[in-house]
Amino acid sequence: MIRKLLVANRGEIARRVFATCRTLGIETVAVHSDADVDAPFVTEADQAVRLPGNTAAETYLRIDLILDAARRCGADAVHPGYGFLAENAEFATAVTDAGLTWVGPPAKAIAAMGDKLAAKALLAEADVPMLPTWTDPAQVTSFPVLVKASAGGGGRGMRVVRDADGLAAAVEGARREAAAAFGDGTVFIERYVERGRHVEVQIFGDSFGTVVALGVRDCSIQRRHQKIVEEAPGVLGDEARERLHEAAVAAGRAVDYVGAGTVEFLLAPNGEIHFLEMNTRLQVEHPVTELTTGLDLVRLQLLIAEGGALPLAATPTATGHAIEVRLCAEEPAHGYRPATGTLHRFAVPGVAAEFGALAVPGLRLDSGVVDGSAVSIHYDSMLAKVIAWAPTRVEAARALAGALARAELHGVATNRDLLVHVLRSPQFAAVDIDTGFLDRHPEVFAALLPAEQHPLVALAAALASAAARRAAATVLAGLPSGWRNVPAFPQVARFAAADGDDIEIRYRLDRAGRLTEWSASPASTGTADGYGGTPAVSLVEAYPERVVLDVDGVRRVYRVHRVGSEVFVDGPDGAAGLTELPRFPLPTAELAAGSLLAPLPGAVARVHVEVGQRVTAGDLLLTLEAMKLEHPVLAPTDGLVTELPVPAGGQVDTDAVLAVVTPDEESPS
Repeated sequence: MIRKLLVANRGEIARRVFATCRTLGIETVAVHSDADVDAPFVTEADQAVRLPGNTAAETYLRIDLILDAARRCGADAVHPGYGFLAENAEFATAVTDAGLTWVGPPAKAIAAMGDKLAAKALLAEADVPMLPTWTDPAQVTSFPVLVKASAGGGGRGMRVVRDADGLAAAVEGARREAAAAFGDGTVFIERYVERGRHVEVQIFGDSFGTVVALGVRDCSIQRRHQKIVEEAPGVLGDEARERLHEAAVAAGRAVDYVGAGTVEFLLAPNGEIHFLEMNTRLQVEHPVTELTTGLDLVRLQLLIAEGGALPLAATPTATGHAIEVRLCAEEPAHGYRPATGTLHRFAVPGVAAEFGALAVPGLRLDSGVVDGSAVSIHYDSMLAKVIAWAPTRVEAARALAGALARAELHGVATNRDLLVHVLRSPQFAAVDIDTGFLDRHPEVFAALLPAEQHPLVALAAALASAAARRAAATVLAGLPSGWRNVPAFPQVARFAAADGDDIEIRYRLDRAGRLTEWSASPASTGTADGYGGTPAVSLVEAYPERVVLDVDGVRRVYRVHRVGSEVFVDGPDGAAGLTELPRFPLPTAELAAGSLLAPLPGAVARVHVEVGQRVTAGDLLLTLEAMKLEHPVLAPTDGLVTELPVPAGGQVDTDAVLAVVTPDEESPS
C-alpha cells in the first residue's frame, strides 16, 4: 500500500495528484526547480525537495535527482504526471529498480508505444487501422502529408506539407525541433487527412488482464497541432464509437497494458478511423472523462499501482457533457507567441470545484497558478484548465464561455478571447469541427473587446486613477475627483494599449463631480475624437476599483485593478490591459534602424547568417527557443546584416537586440 507519493512533475498536474492523495490519506512530496520555489504545488505538498537549476534539463528531467529526493523524503512511490519523464521507459525502470512503486504502465509498454514508428508496426499486427506512413522523403508520391516526431508529442516537430517543394525543409525543421524537445530527432511522414477529427479513447488496464475503454473524447480544436478545446463524450454515431472502443482496447491488449493510457485516432469525413499514437500516461484532458463518468482517474491509477483490480469491466455510461479549455499565457497581438510575466490576478467566477468531482453541473478549475504567480520562460505556457459539466453540450459551452469572458486575468496576456469565440461560434455548436477549424475560421481570433469600446475602457481607467489619487490625497481631500478651478483646461490621461497604439483621454468634471464632456483619440491620428465620435456618457460613480458609466442610456460597470502604472479593466464587452503613460516622459535611447528585438525571454538556438551577409525580406536570420517552442526571426526588409550581438546559446530578455539589418538604401556600399 502506498504511504508517501512523490510527484515527478510540476504545476497543475502535481496539484491534481495531490488532491486525490489528500482524500486517500497519502502523504505527498513535491520536487521543484528554483523557478518554481514559490509555486502553489510546492506549498501544497507535505514535503518538497529543491532540484537546483531552472530549466527542465537541469531539474525535472534528472532521474538521479528525483530518485535521490524520494530516498531523502522516504517516499515509497512515484507518480510521473504528464510530460517530462512520464513516458520515459528508463525512468519507469529506475523507479522500480530502486524498490519504489511506479504509478504508471510497465516500462515495456512505455517503450513499445514511445517509438511511434515501432508502435504503428506492432498495432498494425493487431488489426488497428493505420494511415500510410513513410520514413524516406523520397518515397512520398502524394500530398498533403504530415511530418511527425517519432518520440514525444504535444505537436512539437509536426509540419503539414502540401507539395514536394516544401518537404525537405519541413523534415529538417521537424528533426531539429524534435531533437531539442525530446532528445531524439527521428521523424516520419504520414498521409494528411483533410478535415479529419482528432478523437481519442481513454483506456485503463490492470495486472489481471482487464482492459476497459472509458469513452471517447473529441480534441479536434487545435492550434499549431496542440489541443486547446477538448470534450466528452465525443459527438459520434454509435457505430463509430464502438469501433473506436474496440480498436483502443485491442491496442491496450497488444502491449499487456496496465494503468491509464490514451489511444488517439483520426476520424476521416468518410467515417474511417486511423490510429495516430498511444500516450502511456494520464492526459491533460482527463477531467472531461472524470466528470462524465464519475470516476477519479488518479485514484484508479493508484489502485492499480498497488496491485488492485479495476472496479469496472465495461465502458461506463456517460452522464451529461463536459468541455475543457486550456487557458494559456500567450500574446494574441503577436501571433499567440508564449507570454511571460507576473499574474497579478487570476480569478474565474463560478468555480464549484478544483481538481475534483462536481456534485451538480457547474465549473471545475485545474490550475497551476494563483494571484502573484510568475510565468517564466522555462516551461509550458498553460496556466490552467477550465472545465464545464452540464446536462447538454450547448449548456456546457455556454457556461464555460460565460465564465471565461468574466474571468479577471491580469498581468499576463492569454488566449481567453480565442477560446470564448470558439465556444460561441455557430460551427462549434453544430459540431462542424475538425483539426483545421481555426485555419478556416480566422474570425475567432478577434478580440472580445470591440475597437469602438476602447475609448470607454480608457475613460473608465482614467476616472478610476483620478479617484485613487483623490482617495490618497491629504491636501484639499474634500474636493471632487477630477475637478479643476481652471475649466478651460481638461484633465488629460494617456495610456498605452496592448495593440501598440496610445489612447489619449480628455475630460472635464464639474464641482458636483459630474462628467460634463470627454473625448478620446488614438495617438496614431493625433486628432480629438479620432475614434469617429464618442457616445454620450454620464458618470454614475467612480471609485479606485469600480467605475459605473451611463452610456447612451445604458448603465455599464467597469472593474478596475491597478498595479503600478498598469491598469486592468474588465467591462461588459471584454477586458483590456493598459499602461498609464507619464505626462512628461523621459528621453530614451534610440535604436539603430533595422533592429530586431527579442519578442520574449529565451535562448538563441541557431544563427543562420553572418555579419556582412546580404539578405532579402523574409530570410531566416536566427531561431529563438522559448517555452518549449522555436520562434523564427526573419529579415524585415532587403538589406545587409550589420550586427549579430547574441551568439548561438546566448540568453536574452524581452526587447534585447538580436540582429540589425540595414535596409539597402542605407547600407554602406
